Amino acid sequence: MASSTAPTIDASGISAPNYADSLAYLQQSFRSIYGADVYLGNDSQDGQLLSVLALAISDANAAIISAYNAFSPNTAQGNGLSSNVKINGISRGVATNSQVDLQVVGQAGTVITQGIARDVNGNNWALPATVTIPPAGTITVTATCTTSGAVAAGIGQVNIIATPTRGWQSVTNASAAEPGAPVETDSALRQRQQVSVALPSRTVLEGTTGAVANITGVTRLATYENDTNSTDANGIPAHSISLVVEGGDAAAIAQAIADKKTPGTGTYGTTSQTVTDVYGRPLTINFYRPTYQAITVAISLKALAGYSSNVGAAVQQAVSDYINGVAIGGGLSKAVEWADAITAANSVANSNTFKLTALTITGPGGAGTPDVALAFNQAASCAPASVTLTVT
Repeated sequence: MASSTAPTIDASGISAPNYADSLAYLQQSFRSIYGADVYLGNDSQDGQLLSVLALAISDANAAIISAYNAFSPNTAQGNGLSSNVKINGISRGVATNSQVDLQVVGQAGTVITQGIARDVNGNNWALPATVTIPPAGTITVTATCTTSGAVAAGIGQVNIIATPTRGWQSVTNASAAEPGAPVETDSALRQRQQVSVALPSRTVLEGTTGAVANITGVTRLATYENDTNSTDANGIPAHSISLVVEGGDAAAIAQAIADKKTPGTGTYGTTSQTVTDVYGRPLTINFYRPTYQAITVAISLKALAGYSSNVGAAVQQAVSDYINGVAIGGGLSKAVEWADAITAANSVANSNTFKLTALTITGPGGAGTPDVALAFNQAASCAPASVTLTVT
């Protein structure tokens, strides 16, 4: 039983008695005043009064703990976290529209003002306010869908010029659109805050990663460095860096890389942007957009007492969320992991109402063994509908 009802702050953080401990403390104090034989059951007036007081104390302690935790980005939540990360010069990401990198082809010197491209489904994609086609006759720009939400567009589907402009000849997308995102979650904001502190880091690579991560719209990225004298296993040339970036404006990403990388370091990737250095000289920066690998999951489970279709839907959502949250390239394991998918499935509420009997993850190359490997520039993608359940 607690020795008091007050919260305590020590080297390990803050703690406070729970409702039961607070009630026991009040009952003991009451009996020390009115006698050990006083009746304090739930059906007594005194017992009910002490319960009300214990609940008020417990609620106050919970508020104090929340206020204490709000001072750290590791434990703050909601608006508290949004305020906390401002010290790092970042803010919570708002809901965004889908974006796609477009290859615009036309006559050199053509200026496209308020240009709009259209995809095969009739969705409009707005180019930057002004696009000038360079002497090479082609330029890659990032267009934003004018319709909010997770609007999808596959490779080559944004291929219609909706605002004809003299000298603008064609448009297409070499990579799939990156769907719009909802308001940034607490966990994603915490992760971005941790990366953002790398901006003033000791190593140039960490600083480059931090600068790109801090660009509005960037949701995930992976950074690779080949400091050897030969091409590495990922195909990255010698003495080069390669960033795989999800979301964000391509021009802003290229500028951040150019600003942070060391002189003489090459950049590698399939997306190219030309930026200008401090001396006004053009510099081509290359990086990757992630290639999305569609993942499907087949789950067999045995229904126990209390199982319902809602529990099954929660399992589908949890496994889908795990897969969509796997780091670009699969992180340290370089894969969508079978064991982690099982953990995600068993983490849902009412997990005691079913028992998993089988789980198979399948990628573009077939069923995993049991994991599905990802290349360094690939990201896993899985909708809840792609997680099928067989219930027995």
